[in-house]
Amino acid sequence: MTTPVLECSDPAIEAGLRALLTRYGLQLVMHPAGATLPGTWWGEPEAGIIGQTVHVRPDTPLHSALHEAGHVICMDPARRTCLHTNAGGDDLEECGVCYLQILLADTLPGVGQTRLMQDMDTWGYSFRLGRTAAWFREDAADARDFLRAHGLIDAHDRPRFLCRGATTPAGACQTEV
Repeated sequence: MTTPVLECSDPAIEAGLRALLTRYGLQLVMHPAGATLPGTWWGEPEAGIIGQTVHVRPDTPLHSALHEAGHVICMDPARRTCLHTNAGGDDLEECGVCYLQILLADTLPGVGQTRLMQDMDTWGYSFRLGRTAAWFREDAADARDFLRAHGLIDAHDRPRFLCRGATTPAGACQTEV
């Protein structure tokens, strides 16, 4: 039987996700199967976030890991300093996170936007136009504008590998305490 959504258990996915998060100055921690996941808002197997660390285990859906990383990337620096479990933010930021996770899927070998949007639909993401792809193509201008306004993507919708409020890529999400 095949897995209905991509999971972090695939070694290529884990390696690609780890490399992607490193570009943002974030850390990926892979916990053992069945372990309690620190920082998960929705409960296992959903990814958790604490500080600049994304917590996953083998059965964590890839879309969940990308979504939680997107929260860390999209939130303002003040919220990042005390981040633990609840990303907070408003509806516009949430839309930006969803849009960004789709863009980030293209940076992962063998994943891409189409597959991630299918996984988001399978998992039950809800958009006004129904399917994730329809929202992404036809109804996400506000999300795209949010990401551009905060310097997170360029004019061609390419990730800039910067976190909100950062001006340099390396360690861009690292928060000084």
